[in-house]
Amino acid sequence: MADEPKDPPTPAQSAADKPASHAPGEPLKGEVSRTDSPSAGASAAPIPPPTNEPPAPKPANPAAASTAAISETDSATGAVKPPVTGAPAAPSTPVPPKPAAAAAGVAGPKPPVPAAPRPAGAPAAGAEHAPKVAPPAGPPDPPPPADKVAPPFIAALSAAIPGAVVLVSYFVGDWTIVVPAEKILAISKWLRESPEAAFDLCTDLTATDWPPRTAARFEVVYCLYSITHRHRIRVKAHVAEHASIASVTPVWPACNWLEREVYDMFGITFAGHPDPRRILMPLDWQGYPQRKDYPLEGPGELLMENPLDWLKLKQAREEADIE
Repeated sequence: MADEPKDPPTPAQSAADKPASHAPGEPLKGEVSRTDSPSAGASAAPIPPPTNEPPAPKPANPAAASTAAISETDSATGAVKPPVTGAPAAPSTPVPPKPAAAAAGVAGPKPPVPAAPRPAGAPAAGAEHAPKVAPPAGPPDPPPPADKVAPPFIAALSAAIPGAVVLVSYFVGDWTIVVPAEKILAISKWLRESPEAAFDLCTDLTATDWPPRTAARFEVVYCLYSITHRHRIRVKAHVAEHASIASVTPVWPACNWLEREVYDMFGITFAGHPDPRRILMPLDWQGYPQRKDYPLEGPGELLMENPLDWLKLKQAREEADIE
């Protein structure tokens, strides 16, 4: 039997020219695909056939055309948003013209220099022109509240010595009576010897200075305590600048040094005192340090311009006494 003629061999075809039925499937496990290389994917991608459509006409406004050609999608619904067309351009901010001096290169006015910080304790700007506040004319003596009843010995003192109590005050749990300075000795004797009062101890004797009160500048204050009844009373007496007040040393002997201290600091004299001398400052000291008009720099400012001059004068007197 004679051999039948064989068909001639067909040329090799690429994977793209073969029908879909002859296209290779997915590579098996362990098989390397021919498209895994970086350059294989580009050659394996199908090339679109050429078209004979004419090119799109060039728009008159490229910016508007590119804006109109771009569409956006809503992230929530996925719907396509209409393109934004004809969006107005942002207005430009006008640049202010430069001054003529700056344009010509001439230096303009310098910016203001900030003021230096005010040191602590210095008066504020304009404080020297502010109106001065008048100093107080004296301490307030509030009347007793409606629910407080004055001690019985105060009424007894008013009945025993007419005009002895000028004012009754109550402050911070203590009773205070204001008495005339000319009756202080008689009032003190009654407060000590009266059975209902029995103030047998003077715990303190001091004074206060109120220069605005020209009629009675000073207040002499007596703090009394009764050991028998355990009650207290504060007695105030108003004294003028150049007037004196009677000494209560015969009633309370402990007031001897207390009255000397008041004289030494305020210059208030006590008539009938057994030893009216300074007790803290030197005997020839100038002025009274606890007065509110006493100079802050010492006695040299009071009578002499230089405090050293007063010290030199004092030393010269001491040397003269020694010679």
